[in-house]
Amino acid sequence: MEQISPLGTHCILELYGCSPDLLNDVLFVRQSVEEASRHGVSTLLKLSSHQFLPQGVTAVALLAESHISVHTWPECGYAAIDIFTCGEDAQPRQACDFLVQRFAARDHSLMVLPRGAGAPSGMCFPREPQEEEPLCRVRA
Repeated sequence: MEQISPLGTHCILELYGCSPDLLNDVLFVRQSVEEASRHGVSTLLKLSSHQFLPQGVTAVALLAESHISVHTWPECGYAAIDIFTCGEDAQPRQACDFLVQRFAARDHSLMVLPRGAGAPSGMCFPREPQEEEPLCRVRA
């Protein structure tokens, strides 16, 4: 059975050696996620965040193309970031590059996984026509 092109790209980004002050600043983290969505050419639908006590921040962005999540451990200078996007226009690696710079990470690791490429082409069913074109399109 023929394989289809990936439906999306999943980036798992780890940042090391970041400023504890930046990692514990919920407004900075929120702004960073908003800007990362723009750098990644994605559409931010909703942003939610939480400041943990005594430290740490989680921010999750719902995107039309999927999501961005950031979880911080200021005491370790560490941030775990997850960016998943679908569609032909989104650029999740650009969002990752932006976040590495934004958090001034001394080191980082990035794993990029194609998602949905293993599904046989017969498993994807055609949709009924809609007035608006969907944001996530599979490349032929």
